Amino acid sequence: MKVTKAQVQANRAHILETASTLFRERGYDGIGVADLMAAAGFTHGGFYKHFGSKADLMAEAAACGLARSSSLSEGADKAAFVRQYLSRAHRDAPGDGCTFAALGADAARQPVQVKSVFEAGLEDLLSALGRDDPEQGSRARREQRAQRLSTFAHLVGAMVLSRACPDDSPLADEVLQACRSAILPKRGVASGPTGAPRRVTRRRAA
Repeated sequence: MKVTKAQVQANRAHILETASTLFRERGYDGIGVADLMAAAGFTHGGFYKHFGSKADLMAEAAACGLARSSSLSEGADKAAFVRQYLSRAHRDAPGDGCTFAALGADAARQPVQVKSVFEAGLEDLLSALGRDDPEQGSRARREQRAQRLSTFAHLVGAMVLSRACPDDSPLADEVLQACRSAILPKRGVASGPTGAPRRVTRRRAA
């Protein structure tokens, strides 16, 4: 029976979703095309009807995962985002989590085709995490962008280090807690316009 165009598109999308999850769980070298297609419910031979190579699939699957992350991060409260990102739940579920934390190190060893997807994904995520105020000067906008970039780099690094430890290691949790404490403002300290802490002064009633 002939497969409709709509079904072909649905099958391709399903393969991409499956690949996005399995690559994050196992890494790019941790699963081959045959096993990936079997997990998606298709034969190995059907792969080349949708993708020219594994590298093509890696790039598109990364784009899929990164777009999802940007969408979920759009307008998110910083404190809530940091707590969720540095949670044990996120640490223990790489297949459902951040593509940068799960595959950033792998991407560094991949072709430019894959690296370019990560570069574009990072730019999109930085935009999703905070919109620049057009009324502010260029210096203020650069400082805000640098703050977002620094915060996200800390988050990714903390998640990579925590996952590198055994699951039952106290150090795995300590890494997450240390970075939460370093990034989030202390009680009595609010975030300034560029994300830098500033002391909150409580005035006494007259």
